[in-house]
Amino acid sequence: MKIFVKIKYVGTAYSGYQVQKNAPTIQGELCRAAEKLFGFKCDITGCSRTDSGVHANMFCATIAKHGESGIDTTLPIDKLPRAINAFLPQDISVFEAEQVSEDFHARHDVKYKEYVYKIRCSHERDPFLSDRCWHFPQLLTDEQVDRMKKAAEYFVGTHDFSSYMAQGSPVESTVRTVFYTDVRRDGDIVIFKIAGDGFLYNMVRIMTGTLLCVGLGKIAPEDIPVITESHDRTKAGMTAPPSGLYLNYVKY
Repeated sequence: MKIFVKIKYVGTAYSGYQVQKNAPTIQGELCRAAEKLFGFKCDITGCSRTDSGVHANMFCATIAKHGESGIDTTLPIDKLPRAINAFLPQDISVFEAEQVSEDFHARHDVKYKEYVYKIRCSHERDPFLSDRCWHFPQLLTDEQVDRMKKAAEYFVGTHDFSSYMAQGSPVESTVRTVFYTDVRRDGDIVIFKIAGDGFLYNMVRIMTGTLLCVGLGKIAPEDIPVITESHDRTKAGMTAPPSGLYLNYVKY
């Protein structure tokens, strides 16, 4: 059997999820913690590859013994989160664990992923949120947020989303399906939510920057389909910084 875990983390101190030789990563910390807990090297397979500085409210992964398809342990599965958290840094936490079959794949079996992006619209900085939101030093009215919400609805469906991908990204296909979107206000924070079967490199961040341009009146909501169909990155808005992006939910 494999061990399936759900994880929360603040990505500020890490160079993304995937292991790198000379930089701290989420996967690297999980591998180190699992080896300390079980006494042997483990393979950690994640549901996604979040970028440097990106956070997760729910990241999913499987743990197997290195080079094998499963893992044997006498540790009760309900005790695993507390046990492995003892070896993890304070900004990473396993909050749930269960056993799954050896043919389960943490990435390939995902039906969809939901991301949220948070923009804090305020003239003043909040140091407690400096790495958790995009601080935009301008207030947005309810009407502007409604324009962003209307624009985001045009992302729904199956499209070639190359207009919202970082230029030069090596991918076989730029077609993805977006299942739903939402834009809402929570105090001075504007939250963009999007769910899809997959996302291109920087796709959500570029979409966020484009929606902010809509809110500011630089792009009309009705221009979104034109931008999407252009397949031209230069037609879309700015790339929002990673600090406001969260992998929020993973559906299997």
